[in-house]
This record gives sequence, C-alpha cells and structure tokens, in this order.
Amino acid sequence: MDATIIARTSTSFTLQIEVPYNDSMLGFEEVLQERLNEAGVVATAEGLQQFDTDGSPITVGSTKLTSKGQVEKDYQTPYGVATVARHVYRSTQGGPTSCPLDRDARTVVSSTPRFAKVLSHKDAEFSSPRAQIDLKENHGRSVSRCLIQDVADAVAAAVLAKEEDGRYTLPKFDKPPSTVTVSLDGTCLLMGEDGWRETMVGTLSFSDREGERQHTISLAATPEYGKAKFLGHLEEEIGRAKAKCPEAHDVGIADGAQGNWEVLGQHTDEQVTDFWHAAESLGQAAVVLYRGQPQTRKAWLDEACHPTPYLGFCGA
Repeated sequence: MDATIIARTSTSFTLQIEVPYNDSMLGFEEVLQERLNEAGVVATAEGLQQFDTDGSPITVGSTKLTSKGQVEKDYQTPYGVATVARHVYRSTQGGPTSCPLDRDARTVVSSTPRFAKVLSHKDAEFSSPRAQIDLKENHGRSVSRCLIQDVADAVAAAVLAKEEDGRYTLPKFDKPPSTVTVSLDGTCLLMGEDGWRETMVGTLSFSDREGERQHTISLAATPEYGKAKFLGHLEEEIGRAKAKCPEAHDVGIADGAQGNWEVLGQHTDEQVTDFWHAAESLGQAAVVLYRGQPQTRKAWLDEACHPTPYLGFCGA
C-alpha cells in the first residue's frame, strides 16, 4: 500500500503508511526504510506545492508574466523522486521562463534544499563515487554521479558568492585585544586538465595581554590561478582589524615560505615561524647534535620546543 495523505488542515497534513511484519528483522527494517521513503516522497511533494502560485499573473521587476500552465518536474529528495506539477511563467513577449516554486522553495538544480545539503556534505567527505554508494546502501537512494557533482558545485558556488559579498563582524571585546595574529598557508592542487592551482587558508586571531584568544576569523579560498582573490580578502580583513584595534601589536605567523613573509611583512610588526614548522627544524637539529643519545636529545628538544608567549597562541 502506498503512502497516502488522509487528512489536511490549514497548518498540517496527516500521512498513512502500511508496514508488514517480517520473519527477519533485517528484512523488516529494509521494508520499513522503503515505506518511510515512500512517505517522504509524498510528504515532500505536498510540502513543495505550498510554494506554488494559483496561476495568477505575477510581476518580476517591471515585467508582467503569465502562467503557461502547470508543468511537471521531477525533484530529487532525500527519500526519492517527487514529481510535482507547478506553474511556469513567461512574458507575453517571450524570453526566459520563471518558476516561483523553485525560487521560493530554494531548490538547487533539481534537488530540494535538504537533499542538496546531504549531497554536498557527502561529496565533500567521500567524493562522488563513494557518496553514490553510501546513498544507495544506507539511504535507499539511487542517484547518478552527475547529479551529486552538479548539486555540490551549485551549493559551493552559492556559498562562495555569499562569502564574497559578506564581511565579518567583530564582536564587542570585554577588553581591547593586545595582539592581532595573522596567519596564512597554502598548497598547490592538480585540477586535472586545468593544471595546478593554489588553494589558501588564513586566520586573524585576537588575544588579550595574557595570551588568551578572544576571537578568531577564519578565511579560505577555492583553488585559483595564483592567490590574488584570497589575498585581497585577507587584506580587507586586516584593514578592518587594524581600524578596530589600532593599539594592538600585529604578529604574522607562517611556515617560512618567502611569499608568505612578503605578504605578512607589509601588514604586521613582527613575523614568527609557526610552532610546528619550527619544531620540525629543531627535531632535525637534535638528531645531528645528539646522535646516539636519545634521552638527552628528547630532553633538549622538549626544552627547545617550550612555547614562548607568542607561540602559545599562534598555532592557528
């Protein structure tokens, strides 16, 4: 028996499903998953329809649009494919169409918002082939790799656009920060036929006189040719931090790469090699200085790597 809507009110609806007993608990659970997915498809279709219009003309900007009638579309959901007939609009002069349901329900490609979130998360964690297997085995959802990649790309593009339009708002500090620490790092990624690109990360950390961190801004950029976009965003945030905390001591933290020092040298009073890279170099020195003396080497290295007040909070 298919899932059925048996009652509706102005604020909710009621679904009915039938779940058979099974001699095998695993078999029972698998059938239960199927029936719950069927119910999810029916419920999602109902939920989508609340975002549709009644077919009356609408105005977008200064242009009046009229409905071409209801056109069916398959929507990918966490439970299966929900087919919904919704109004599609176009100007009497022609041109592109507009679908109020897609806009107001915030669909992504052909996916509902929740399923777009699931797909983009799994693609980021596993890659599309693994995500495809996970969806099939654990959720009873068979989807193509193309769908996973298209939705994940659309979500990433939307997040990046929002990130580029947004600016971080610094909190109201209980006491003015004594130090603003700027760190950055990057690596090159081989992007298939597109060749090598740089991906970058960075932070701005605000600390009081005791070295306690008060706030951190985290920045990142998708792979690009060079790193101009990332550096432009970083420099904007540094400028805002300096305006907010003009008396703070500015410290740059990096791994020692010349390009990083050139950037940090323009914006900070002092530059420090980050703790882990410094410790790595000290470890190499200890092997040479105390060869054959493991206990002495360890004691010397432990003492040499003891954090200074700056290094205590710069390992962001």
